[in-house]
Amino acid sequence: MLVAMNQDRDFVPALGRHELTGAYDRVLAVMTRERRWRCALLSEADPQPGETILDVGCGTGTFAIQLKTASPGSRLIGVDPDKAVLEIARDKARRAGVHVEWRAGYGDALTAILPGAAADKVVSSLVLHQCPMPVKRAILAACLGALRPGGRLHMADAGRQANPLMRLLFRQVQMLDGFEHTEPNALGVLPDLMREAGFEAVSETRRIPTPTGSISLYAAVRP
Repeated sequence: MLVAMNQDRDFVPALGRHELTGAYDRVLAVMTRERRWRCALLSEADPQPGETILDVGCGTGTFAIQLKTASPGSRLIGVDPDKAVLEIARDKARRAGVHVEWRAGYGDALTAILPGAAADKVVSSLVLHQCPMPVKRAILAACLGALRPGGRLHMADAGRQANPLMRLLFRQVQMLDGFEHTEPNALGVLPDLMREAGFEAVSETRRIPTPTGSISLYAAVRP
């Protein structure tokens, strides 16, 4: 889900259109090798009992539920501006038998969700590639502000498309989400934006090929 910066509370819904929200999970599973990159992201995020973990742009809740299942003693807060996907997330969590705090909110306004630098970890999946550059920057700044000193950011998103095949496949995403917002990701801008926001130890830890281009995993630390 795109998490918008402006106060008009506008956002891009799942798959770009509200009427496609119900198909989001199925499309993501088939077109992005979802299980592979989510399992890798879970391993890197390594949720631990007692941690507060904020999932920014949580969408239908798949990863927040996965984190909570892996570490029942963690506090999980899923944030998304789209109330329709949050209803799907609530239903999925009930069926999974886990408790996640679902909050309607925007990625540049995380202090309204979790006041102070209280999160041990912030995670985000497939959000920033949909955002204009000012919103990418604002969300990363808000993620930094939500983390306690030493807290970690773990992100999966479209990153640098490193070979002609991945560039070609990523065109499918760009036609859906727009070239203006997605092209900076494809050129590898995210690590620089993380450093610009104030993160340290920024790294692209993995690059996973999918039928719609590669998905990169990133890690960073709040100093």
